[in-house]
This record gives sequence, structure tokens and C-alpha cells, in this order.
Amino acid sequence: MHSIPTPLRETVVNLLLDDYSIRQVAQKTGVPSSTVGRISKQVIPDKENIPRGRPPKLSSQDKRHLVNKIKSGQLDNAVQGMEFVNSINPQPVCAQTVRNALKEQGLKSVVKKKVPLLVSRHRRARLKWAQKYQHWTEEDWKRVIWSDETKILLIGSDGRVYTWKEPGESLSDRTTTPTVKHGGGRIMVWGCMGWNGVGVLTEVEGKMDAAQYVEILEGGLEESVEKLGLDRDTFYFQQDNDPKHTSGLAQGWLQDQGFQVLDWPAQSPDLNPIEHLWNHVKKRLRQYSHPPSSLHDLWDRLVFEWDNIPSEVCQNLISSMPRRCEAVIKAKGAHTKY
Repeated sequence: MHSIPTPLRETVVNLLLDDYSIRQVAQKTGVPSSTVGRISKQVIPDKENIPRGRPPKLSSQDKRHLVNKIKSGQLDNAVQGMEFVNSINPQPVCAQTVRNALKEQGLKSVVKKKVPLLVSRHRRARLKWAQKYQHWTEEDWKRVIWSDETKILLIGSDGRVYTWKEPGESLSDRTTTPTVKHGGGRIMVWGCMGWNGVGVLTEVEGKMDAAQYVEILEGGLEESVEKLGLDRDTFYFQQDNDPKHTSGLAQGWLQDQGFQVLDWPAQSPDLNPIEHLWNHVKKRLRQYSHPPSSLHDLWDRLVFEWDNIPSEVCQNLISSMPRRCEAVIKAKGAHTKY
């Protein structure tokens, strides 16, 4: 660092003591800002940097209030946050200011995930179930066949589809999702999976009732047990609490076959790993370069993707069961990330 004449240094020091900024002192004296900064650290080591420019519209307290309101569920989005701030703050703010403040506090905007409604009895049942099976090992879960139904749409999507576009870019096939006024048709299917892979995929005809469900079990479940190499006397069959599944007709058939049914808490798709298998299949179907031309074409694609699911995919999902039980216990029966 080059030394500067003593009188000039004294001038710099006096200006700094008079609360001039480093930039202002440099402009008045012609001394480089870096030199003024070093002098400032020497003579006023505890001096706080005074923020310049327009003061922020939201104070630290305002931001804490916003975050607390969001985390407590009293507010959902930036518009509601703006209305809240403007109701208590004389200086109005816009929604973008609230968004910036929330991002600064480490929050990010997401689409609310749709989950089943959980009342007190559901939470108690889920917690009790998770505590009952928390000590099951991977070897125990290997003996379970997981089952479920789902729908596959011919056109469109069950949820939001996101993409990126340039400002002012016109609508195109890339930036839109086609829909039809009265629905484009769909396929309802029943499927199951075990540790060794997927079972038999069965199409549901019309609206499934208890009688058709038993017909599906007579074919799909029986064949799946054989396909997956499970011992009929030791495996567990999992199904949710849909009225078709818990009907006397279905329960009677399962008892007649000597199948052990895994008890299951209501409102608990997050505990069933096959839910994620359906997501895997639907993701594969969306990767085709063009949509299916008919329901028959959709079925052919679905069967192909289903039959080519690696057993490792099922194993990774089933291996998560101890963690799912742990998550439910930690949440005291409430929803989990699964």
C-alpha cells in the first residue's frame, strides 16, 4: 500500500469520523477507495456499514410475521401475504415484494399436493398400524403382494404439466396439452407387484363391483402368486379399504383360498409402494413421441411398459417400507412425504 501525505490522511480520517461514506471520502480527497477503506478499518474498526439507497418496504419483523403465517397455514400464497401486510403496514406492498421476501427466507412456491382427508380416527389407525409393523424387516416385506387400481387416460393428464417458454412465445403443440370436451377415453386397470417384480395386469371393464373384483382375483392374483414364486401359505395380500375389497364376497373368496390379508389403515396411499409404481408406468407412457391413436393402442403400450418393469424398481419401492412406517410414527399418523 502506498503511503499518502499526513495532512491528506488526517483529512480522510476527519471525513470518516464525520460519518462520510468511503465512496464520498474518496471523491472529496482523490484518494483511492481501497486506501480509504483500509484507513477506515484502522481508525474506526467497529464502524457498522450503513446501508444506502431506498429503505426496504418490509422490515425483518414483517418478514418473520409472513413466514410464521405461511408455516401455520393461515396464509397460502403471495397475494394473501400482500393483503395481510397491507392490513397492518401503512406502506403498501405488491405481491412480488412478498414473493421476494419469502424466497429470501428460504421458502419456495410449490403446487399443493392432493392428499386424502385425515380425521382423528384415521391418524390413530395409521399410527397404530405403523407401530405394529415398524419392526418388520425387508425379509418380512418380501412376502407381501401389493395391489391397487388406477386409470390411464387416452388424452390429457390427471394433473398439471409444466414446460418452459420464451416471453411472448405463441401457443404450439410444445406449449399446450390437448383436451377433449367430453373426455378422451380411459383404461382402468388392476395390478399387483411383489419383490420379484410385477404381477398380472388386468383390465377393469366398466365400473368394478365386488363380483368383478373377485373375478380379477381369481385370475390376476392367482396367476401373480405363481408368477412371482410366492408360497401360498406364507405370503400376505395387501389391498386398500375400498368397499369392493372389504365386501363379504371378496373377503369370503380370500378366506376360502387361505390367503392372509394384510390389515390396512384407511386413507393411506402413502403407505402403499405400488402407488409409485403407477407413477413410474405413467411417466414411461408420457415419453412416447406421439399420443396413442386409440384405447387399443394405449393398452398395447401399457402392457409393454408393465411387462418390462425391472424387478429392481419393485425392490427399491418395497425396501422403503421401514422408512414409511418410521415417517408415519414421526408424523404421529399424519401425512408423510411418500
